[in-house]
Formats: sequence, C-alpha cells, structure tokens
Amino acid sequence: MFGFSKAIGIDLGTATILVHVKNKGIVLKEPSVVAVDKNTGEVVACGSDARRMLGRTPGNIVAIRPLRDGVISDYTITEKMLKYFIHKVCGSFILSPTLMVCIPSGVTEVEKKAVVDASYQAGAGKIYLIEEPIAAAIGAGIDITKACGSMVVDMRWWNNRYCCNITSVVQLFLIQLKLLEINLMKQLLNI
Repeated sequence: MFGFSKAIGIDLGTATILVHVKNKGIVLKEPSVVAVDKNTGEVVACGSDARRMLGRTPGNIVAIRPLRDGVISDYTITEKMLKYFIHKVCGSFILSPTLMVCIPSGVTEVEKKAVVDASYQAGAGKIYLIEEPIAAAIGAGIDITKACGSMVVDMRWWNNRYCCNITSVVQLFLIQLKLLEINLMKQLLNI
C-alpha cells in the first residue's frame, strides 16, 4: 500500500498532533498551536515552539489553534502546520510521503476534502483517511476484519464519543440484550 515513500500516520488532534512513522513508532507529539504574525500572515512557529512563544512575543504575534473538534477550522494555517511537521519528520525528501490521517467519525465530505487538500498542499504523495475509532481499534490490537463485536471508547478532553464497530447485526442485538440485562439488574439492586 505504501510503496517506497515514507509511510506516516498523523492524528490531527484539537490539542495535540501525533505523528507515527512506519517501523519507528510515534516520532512526534506536539501541541496543535501555530504562532502567526498578524501583520504579514506569516507562520512564525508551530507546535512546542509556538506554545513557548505565548506571552513572550510582541503583540503582533498571535497563537492560533487551526483545528476545532478534530476538524480543520483554518485551512491555510493547518496546511502550513502540516507542512512543518512533515518536514520535521522527513527532512528533505525525494519521494513525497504517504499519509494516513485520522479523522473523527461522522465528519462531512467537505471536512474530509479539506483534510485531503491540506495534506496534498503540505507535500503528501498519497493520502488515506481513517476514522479515529477504527485507528484506535487497530492500535489496541483488535482484529477489525473478524465478525465479532468490539467497542472502542474514544475519550478526549473536548468530547467523549462511544463508538461500536459491529460487523454483524446479530451481535449488535446480543450486545443490546446484555446492556438491557445490566440496566435491569441495576434497577433491581437500587429498589
């Protein structure tokens, strides 16, 4: 799937960006903050460097969080931040890296396109999108190809989402029955 280019996984978190390089693991964990010069619109720093600048710079430098609720809120700044992080991880590269970017489940097609476009503009060769609960399940060692129920709880500082990856309607029904049984037991114990 990834060929000869560098394979990179990116989690575009609202608070933190995680970058994973194939066969190396997580190589970068930086805040999703970009310092921008208000006068010129130029990016001054990204990540930890931008966070360190907070409160120590002239008034024309502002810190921006270009992601909101896991999706792009400022396209141009996100593109520049991605370019910065890709360059920081890859250095100067001959072949454009292949990216797998995590996106929240339930994002719109427009939000998906914004991630893809920003990634291409940042220098990616190929881009694959993966929903965060699926990526979390794979990272936790769950075989997502099996026909069995798995629950992934995605707990973030801004949101708690409960996502079930159920590959069989029957298994979903069985889980619902079990939850009903648990709720009934709780009610009986409280009476």
